[in-house]
Amino acid sequence: MTSAANSSAAAKPPAIETEAVSVRAGGKTLLDAVTLAFAPGECVAIVGPNGAGKTTLLRLLCGERKPLSGMVRLRGRNLASYTPRVLAEHRAVLSQDVSVVFPFTVTEIVRMGAGDRRGPRIEVLVADALREVDLAALGERIITTLSGGEQQRAHFARVLVQLACGEAAHGPGVLMLDEPTASLDMRHQLDLLTATRRCAARGVTVIAILHDLNLAALFADRVVVLCDGSVAGDGAPREIITDEMLSRVFKVGAAVGRAPPAGVPFVLPHAMM
Repeated sequence: MTSAANSSAAAKPPAIETEAVSVRAGGKTLLDAVTLAFAPGECVAIVGPNGAGKTTLLRLLCGERKPLSGMVRLRGRNLASYTPRVLAEHRAVLSQDVSVVFPFTVTEIVRMGAGDRRGPRIEVLVADALREVDLAALGERIITTLSGGEQQRAHFARVLVQLACGEAAHGPGVLMLDEPTASLDMRHQLDLLTATRRCAARGVTVIAILHDLNLAALFADRVVVLCDGSVAGDGAPREIITDEMLSRVFKVGAAVGRAPPAGVPFVLPHAMM
């Protein structure tokens, strides 16, 4: 996204925001007075070490968990005031682990994104989502017979259908992803992130937890760094992903943007155009 586009996004009212949210569990502070705002059409990567509070933040944003203090607002309204059905029309969530034990086909799983809606329009959305994730040929397979990465792509197609149904009723919503690329090969990592960029181009707010900082830099307009439950950095990837941040937050030495030692490959993937 260009600087002009970033300025435009920043000028819009937030699609979703947190105001001084705190979460504690078992005497430990998981989030400490975190205030963040996410604009329509913005792609944001949430990064940080294990236990930093990333998944807790996403659970607050999607309404799965309530803060001990502070507030989450969706389109300017307290998230807690939404009914589950209406909330599902405004935001779609792909969790890190999704387990299915019943013998649903891939197409049936993807169709679940439409809830109880049925009809020709829904079938078009389902077919489009299957093509988007490169599973059109596997629609009649039982999902439990697929590889872990293929199952993840099927669930991503399901949330795309959910997002499209909500968008038809209320306009572009919020797409939340928790480690969506963890089980995917390189090509399908890029395909998934490219699909999220297409969503953002329609005005969807995309918030994704990522551990791979190269992918975060490739995908995101903005990177939010969490550490010990607090925001340790927030800005454009080139401003946030630095040697200093990696040392301070991840406790590792690194050389951002420099070649590795001789003979050691370094791969920064780029989407195929």
